[in-house]
Amino acid sequence: MGKKTQYIFVTGGVLSGVGKGITAASIGAVFQAKGLTVSIQKCDPYLNVDAGLLNPAEHGECFVTKDGAETDLDLGHYERFLDLELTQKNATLSGRLMRDLIADERAGKFGGKTIQLVPHLTNAIQAAIIEASEGSDVHIVEIGGTVGDYEGLAFIEAIREFGRKVGSDNALYVHVVYVPFIGTSKEFKSKPAQNALNDLRGFGIVPDAVIVRTDDPAPESIVRKIALFGGVPEENVLLMPNVDSVFRIPEKIASSTLMPLLETFTGSSKTPDLSSWQQLIARQTAEKSTTISIGLVAKYLDNEDTYISVLEALKAAAWSEGLGLKVQWINAETANEEEFAAVDGLLVPGGFGGRGVEGKIAAADFALTYNKPYLGICLGLQVAVIAAARRSGLGEANSTEFNPDTQHDVVYIMDGQQGKESTGGTLRLGDYPANLRAGSLAEQLYAASDITERHRHRYEVNQAYAEAIENGGLTISGTSPDGKLVEFVEGKQDGFFIATQAHPEFRSRPMRAHPLFVGLIRAAKAQ
Repeated sequence: MGKKTQYIFVTGGVLSGVGKGITAASIGAVFQAKGLTVSIQKCDPYLNVDAGLLNPAEHGECFVTKDGAETDLDLGHYERFLDLELTQKNATLSGRLMRDLIADERAGKFGGKTIQLVPHLTNAIQAAIIEASEGSDVHIVEIGGTVGDYEGLAFIEAIREFGRKVGSDNALYVHVVYVPFIGTSKEFKSKPAQNALNDLRGFGIVPDAVIVRTDDPAPESIVRKIALFGGVPEENVLLMPNVDSVFRIPEKIASSTLMPLLETFTGSSKTPDLSSWQQLIARQTAEKSTTISIGLVAKYLDNEDTYISVLEALKAAAWSEGLGLKVQWINAETANEEEFAAVDGLLVPGGFGGRGVEGKIAAADFALTYNKPYLGICLGLQVAVIAAARRSGLGEANSTEFNPDTQHDVVYIMDGQQGKESTGGTLRLGDYPANLRAGSLAEQLYAASDITERHRHRYEVNQAYAEAIENGGLTISGTSPDGKLVEFVEGKQDGFFIATQAHPEFRSRPMRAHPLFVGLIRAAKAQ
């Protein structure tokens, strides 16, 4: 396996969404603070090939890596906590592994053998883990879903076998469980967590540590019960109630009774330097004399995880400027000028489909008309271009995504994309470079003329309408290096109006806010 790597496997019980991703990322952050090289991976039992076609209203945002992998939002947590740029190998879905196994079988690579979940799929899972761990001191693997899910059984078996192969000194198992509080009897109930631990043991894995998630602080008696029935030492059971900021979790782990276990495992007794995390919390929790409001013009309002990277990028920018932030959700389907006027700045995020698009166009038009600070992301650029073209007199201007028969297709489908509108993995995905016009707002914000951002889209600005777009109040301020694709537009008048075809939120970090979001926050404050 080359360089010796140690592996930490994070599983979950009782229910999904219990906090495995934050737990995994926080453990990684503690090891990084000790000077260790950390890699991380999400193994999802879904039978999807990737997350590109999953409904964001149900599963949250689709996070895109630099190499164009469409992944689960947990990779966003990983990148923000660990300040890494992850790739396709850090997101492993059952569907892709099975697809590849079947392709190999059809190509005759198994010599006529019967293909089975064990050992063939489990071996493929282990191979993916080894590939993702290369070059790291510690590799953290989060297993998606809940232990006991039918589709996840092969992953649990794979990590059980993996631990035997690398030895107990090189494999650590952390199980995250939920303990509910029953209001009628005023007590915490550990039975679901006990059952979840029994499930894991039934599959041959005895966890080394248990993270107990609760809504409110639980009594130490819960620790004793979990330890007794789970077969885990009390010092390796950590109560983890909800906190006001997930960025407190690394420090909470570092100061907990789990640290001796983690230090013994890695052999590193060096005190972790968590000063940057402490500074982040100080900025986040400091009293703010000024609070600015940003109107997020969106159509998925039932699940904030749909826009989690955008929200985190806004928060990071506000903290970096010492400002309080209020995100005002504006329903794109019912949006009106009163709502636009009531906020200090507007942000139109990415999205697909025609629902609510006229409300987003109206937001861009309002920002152009009244010089309201505006940041457009992906679709937010496209609706800005449509708004500008309509302002120039092309009243029927539109995108062929929303009106295939429009007379003025100021936004049209990319070459080679026709007929792929509902298929996965076919968009412009991942990192692409852009050249910024000298003296533009974009160049000022980035303090650079050549930049790289991540993309996820299928439609492009039609530069045949460049004159109409200019007449409507916008200027093209950034293009692909060959000049064929529009990457940035911005307002021609003084103020802050900028939109990008990319998704800059994916490159924002809590300790290093993205310049486009910082620009929006500063402009909103100046209103």
